[in-house]
Amino acid sequence: MSGFEVPAVAFGLLLLAIFLRVPIAVAMGMTGFFGTWYVLGRPGPVLAQLKTLSYDTFSSYSLSIVPLFLLMGQFATKSGMSAALFAAASDWLGHRRGGIAMASVGACAGFGAVCGSSLATASTMGQVALPEMRKRGYSDALATGVLAAGGTLGILIPPSVILVIYAILTEQNIVKMFIAALVPGVLAAFGYMVTVAIYARLNPGAAPTAERRPYGERLRTLLGIWPVVVIFGLVIGGIAGDWNWVRPGVQALFTPTEGAAVGAVATALYGIATGGLTFRGFLDSILEAAIASAMIFLIILGAQLFNSFLAFTQAPQRMAEWVVAQGYAPYMVLALMLLFYLAFGCIMDSLSMILLTIPIFFPIIEVLDFGLSPEQAGIWFGILALIVVEVGLITPPVGMNLFIINSLAGDVPMSRTYRGVLPFVISDLVRVVILAAFPAITLWLVGVMF
Repeated sequence: MSGFEVPAVAFGLLLLAIFLRVPIAVAMGMTGFFGTWYVLGRPGPVLAQLKTLSYDTFSSYSLSIVPLFLLMGQFATKSGMSAALFAAASDWLGHRRGGIAMASVGACAGFGAVCGSSLATASTMGQVALPEMRKRGYSDALATGVLAAGGTLGILIPPSVILVIYAILTEQNIVKMFIAALVPGVLAAFGYMVTVAIYARLNPGAAPTAERRPYGERLRTLLGIWPVVVIFGLVIGGIAGDWNWVRPGVQALFTPTEGAAVGAVATALYGIATGGLTFRGFLDSILEAAIASAMIFLIILGAQLFNSFLAFTQAPQRMAEWVVAQGYAPYMVLALMLLFYLAFGCIMDSLSMILLTIPIFFPIIEVLDFGLSPEQAGIWFGILALIVVEVGLITPPVGMNLFIINSLAGDVPMSRTYRGVLPFVISDLVRVVILAAFPAITLWLVGVMF
């Protein structure tokens, strides 16, 4: 075998292993190991590579941001932020038709801004908002569907671990990736709220209104979420703002890793001050962040082995050259990539999808002419890929957010949750089309701040 045949067969075997439920880290690692062995014809170089690859991968300073953001998310989950966010959003929006569902979306967006995890956002907000919606008479389909969709805001609104991994893989600026995700994140939340409004008007019985709260109560609950605003502003503003007046000659107040550390400490202090974060919760947060970090790092190591194999075969470069030679329209190639993400996102988790596909897709994006600079194209494609992968979290058969929310509402059939989330999937697809057609929407804030 030669040319594309070796990497094509290896990729097919990799997908087969994943479909057979082999852990993604093991599947990529073994495919990369034996694929490189086959290409080189002897195991010596591969074994020699293993001696240094682990250290070279895990000693990367950029990766230190991952466990810190995960720890920040764990502290946020256990500190009681979710209840304060939902109370404020509910008081301001609950009197509208479908207002409690809209409040759930707003609370998910706020919680995602300090959590960075879709699954944690869906789980935490589900425990707070689902009982409230069901008590007020919301339909099971809308209640579970809106929370599953709202949970996806956890990985889109920065800080986002998936964005960090993408930035490292493609050598993009982490800060610019965070800034670029802000506008699409706000559009996502707005799109979900519009979807709720349309759903409530088409099915009035599915989304009753709540009692209008006095402005005094609204202001009190709004003031209760000031720590969330401060923490988000400190983290994102500290790494992306202009702080020359504080540290002359230095634009950012701290690096992304330092920002993650500051965010973790600030979130922990909030939890301790409010009594939501106990000593036991503190220890559990550290343990759970360590377990999640180990899982992510193991997947990254497997991806590095697979990427090394691809580098030996030069498959990504050959694929890029082949695509250019065919003369395909850049947007047609992009559409096919996004459709691939939509299809495989239904059966794979978001991190695995990014690690598996970016080494193959990104070299192709680099050589296509979208009328953007290489950096702009890299940032824009990263946001599009993240959004489409995020849709996989709410599409069957392996939509993890659907399973989480459905497990919290044990008496609701999964088919009803599927029906409830469908309008939000349509909202996501409309947003993808808009952002793909108008890259300036994604890149506008980056251009303003940089």
